[in-house]
Amino acid sequence: MCFSLWGLYPGQIIAQDFFLTQPTTMATALRQKLYDSLRIPAIAVIVLWIIQAIQVLLNLPLGQWGIYPRTVFGLRGIIFSPLIHGSWGHLLSNTPPLFVLSVMILFFYRRVAFSAMSLIYLFTGVAVWVFGRSVFHIGASGVIYGLVAFVFWTGIFRRNIKSIALGLIVAFYYGSMLLGILPGKEGISWESHLIGGIVGILVAFLLKGRLEEDEKPQRPSWELEPGDKNPTYFLDRETFTQTREERRRAELLRRQEDQDPDRTNRSGWSSDKTW
Repeated sequence: MCFSLWGLYPGQIIAQDFFLTQPTTMATALRQKLYDSLRIPAIAVIVLWIIQAIQVLLNLPLGQWGIYPRTVFGLRGIIFSPLIHGSWGHLLSNTPPLFVLSVMILFFYRRVAFSAMSLIYLFTGVAVWVFGRSVFHIGASGVIYGLVAFVFWTGIFRRNIKSIALGLIVAFYYGSMLLGILPGKEGISWESHLIGGIVGILVAFLLKGRLEEDEKPQRPSWELEPGDKNPTYFLDRETFTQTREERRRAELLRRQEDQDPDRTNRSGWSSDKTW
């Protein structure tokens, strides 16, 4: 929404436009970003639940599509094992962290989100196929451990306020998952947990230099060299050379010239005349 105020000045009438769309635009962009970050994880969770329902209703032995280390037929599990779960309880325990962590990465680390999640998904599966025990490994737990490690170690590697805060939040809520990397509990693929965590750390290290726009440090104006082009300042230079009224009138003149550059000044002179 915008409106105009007409003010009378000696020899001319100037229209001032107040644009009130910026806050609305920012809010709309934020809502769209949140929607995009929620959509893909929601679809992924729905797919997992549909697969589990099909497996139960049709009594299908989908576990054989998991990773069976160091066998040719076990290679297919690199792609399919995170999609298959042994029970409703198994799926239910994996759904919340998978959804929350995926949304967090897509929202706060959009520039590297797909690269990070793809690398964690594939490399975890490959490493389990190479190093895991000779049993079928199924479930998204390895991927979840990779996502947890990625968010936490990204905070350590990047060391900015946002990434550190996200790392602390993940450590607080999912710190107890650290016990899952220990062997001993029957029916649990602790290798997937351990390997997923290691892969998450490596991916965080590999992508540490691909910063988001809000993570890039801003160079202070006083550190700019004299030859730097387009220097940015905290305050406009006119703040120190003009009064508030002079700055306001200059801004109105600039807006009028932008709207109608061919229009000459009403005070009796124009840019192609000389005194």
